[in-house]
Amino acid sequence: MRQSLTDLYDARVASGALRADAAQRAVLPLLEEVRRWLEESSDRKRGLRGLFQRPPEPPRGLYLWGGVGRGKSMLMDLFMEATEIRRKRRVHFHAFMQEVQAGLAAARKRELPDALEPVAAKVIAETRLLCFDEMQITDIADAMIVGRLFDKLFAAGVVVVTTSNRVPDELYKDGLNRAIFLPFIDMLKQRLAVHELESETDYRQHRLTGAQVWFTPADRAASAAISDIWADLTGGDSGAPLVLTVNGREVELPQTHNGVARMRFWELCGQPLGPADYLAIADAVRVLIIEDIPHLSAANYNEARRFVTLIDALYEARVRLICSAAEEPERLYVEGEGSFEFERTASRLREMQAADWGG
Repeated sequence: MRQSLTDLYDARVASGALRADAAQRAVLPLLEEVRRWLEESSDRKRGLRGLFQRPPEPPRGLYLWGGVGRGKSMLMDLFMEATEIRRKRRVHFHAFMQEVQAGLAAARKRELPDALEPVAAKVIAETRLLCFDEMQITDIADAMIVGRLFDKLFAAGVVVVTTSNRVPDELYKDGLNRAIFLPFIDMLKQRLAVHELESETDYRQHRLTGAQVWFTPADRAASAAISDIWADLTGGDSGAPLVLTVNGREVELPQTHNGVARMRFWELCGQPLGPADYLAIADAVRVLIIEDIPHLSAANYNEARRFVTLIDALYEARVRLICSAAEEPERLYVEGEGSFEFERTASRLREMQAADWGG
């Protein structure tokens, strides 16, 4: 007998795999309606006669938003796993848009009259259900084409379910030429049911509350402890690269999963990144793990300045920070040019270790 999403959720609560949460449970009937339509309208269920019939109008998808760690991704994963259709995909929104931009570049080289047409056609041919994790727009190139792209997807009956940390009206907030983007927001609100997950429990925050988040020295024991934290935050997922496009350049986060990213100091600060890059990273992740922060001094002054800029961006975005470092924050940069100014950064690093930081 087919189990509803609510049945599956309740079973996981009963087994101890999940904690009961009324706000999470209230989302499931919305997803169940979408699941039922997708399964009942699939080619497998419709049979040969159904191939010659126009498929029924799809229901509205779902835009599930709320604070970090409320369980949005978990609910979407439950829905994704339980929906028995072939052409379904779950992907981080940044990664999806990166694929779209690559497809557009290839189409332009072929000098096609509408570069977006083959890109949209490929998505439509391969996908009936698109599940996006963390919908957000930070790049003007994405903002310029996302409206036309999704208009084509919706017109073809592609169903979209997405999570976001922001209400639709705050997408691409303060972005360049935002007026061009506003029709896309209206389209989202028309085609997707917008639902805030108002859970009182922040599960990601709960996992870190009272936990050590600054490890020194940056030795094998620190690496093992951070690996345990990564496994806890990601459910044991190995992670996948996330490529951000910033002012036409690519910035890669090599290991990410559901808003958690893990990088080494030299990957973040040993290459020529600037404020715009760090702001994009801070906007794309909610938990950042930085490993192997060295002693800072005149010998690595450029890297130290980038680190200061990075911490400022993470601090303003209230990103949760987990680090392994050569010393405690106050002793990381004790001599040489820039050491006095680093006191402010050390203070921020100490503040960011508080149990109630983030969100």
